[in-house]
Amino acid sequence: MNPSETKTPFHSGFVALVGRPNVGKSTLMNAVLGEKISIVSAHAQTTRTKITGVWNGDRCQAVFLDTPGMHKPQSKLGEVIRQQAVDALDEVDVIVFLCACDDPLGAGDRYILKLIEGKKVPVFLVLSKIDLISKEKLMKKIIQYSQIYPFKEIIPLSAVTGDNLDEFTKMIAKYLPEGPKYFPDDMVTDQPERNIVQEIVREKLLLRTRDEVPHAIGVFAEEFKERENGKVYIRCTILVERDSQKRIIIGKNGSLLKEAGRDAREEIQRLIGAPVYLDLWVKVTRDWKNKDYVLRELGYKEHK
Repeated sequence: MNPSETKTPFHSGFVALVGRPNVGKSTLMNAVLGEKISIVSAHAQTTRTKITGVWNGDRCQAVFLDTPGMHKPQSKLGEVIRQQAVDALDEVDVIVFLCACDDPLGAGDRYILKLIEGKKVPVFLVLSKIDLISKEKLMKKIIQYSQIYPFKEIIPLSAVTGDNLDEFTKMIAKYLPEGPKYFPDDMVTDQPERNIVQEIVREKLLLRTRDEVPHAIGVFAEEFKERENGKVYIRCTILVERDSQKRIIIGKNGSLLKEAGRDAREEIQRLIGAPVYLDLWVKVTRDWKNKDYVLRELGYKEHK
């Protein structure tokens, strides 16, 4: 190699995905990574913790933080969730503000933009779910949002169809500062397997329950160990707040819990590459979302 030649510098950084609940942050991160590491459902507030996903490009690495949807807290859990999203804004090199094309610009969007205001990093606007609206309506959305905030880039995309995903990652790579490789190439997330298992079980329950139940569900993997027969034994406790919610989670003759457990077990087996025995228990802990010791046990950190 000619000594005069200089090696192309490596670029890396942290990227926060922020937005109102249910605008598609988890779907976008999963699509970019090509793997599902953040749970997705039609219910708002699906993501409760800050999930880290690692994307590797050409001499660059972006560490995505899929933050919980920002909303007005109704409990201690809600306060913790909101604070995680706010704290993420001070840890990153790029902020990606997501809005769903099929949602009107609302007070929640303006609230988040107020939090972003003054941050000394590039702020992108990603208009997600473009497959749900016409090009004419999309142009009106772009004009509307560009008038209320000086976004560095505006990228309309669909994580479902893949439209403009490549453009999105190109823009991310363009704005990353020079830096080290934070994670090895084969690492997609820094989340412990136990945490991912908890989220998989919660997702399978969210997909099957009525609107009054999802926010009341907490899942804690109390045991996670390999047995002599090569099977991994996982015991999860599912927390709910009322007896009526417990009955819904279990279902008639235990049908709902069995179905959710079957789907969760299949996904967990693919994740860890070993046969799994998944043992699910439902426990009523009244007002658990406001109990500090429960929030600590579930892995949520209360903001001091």
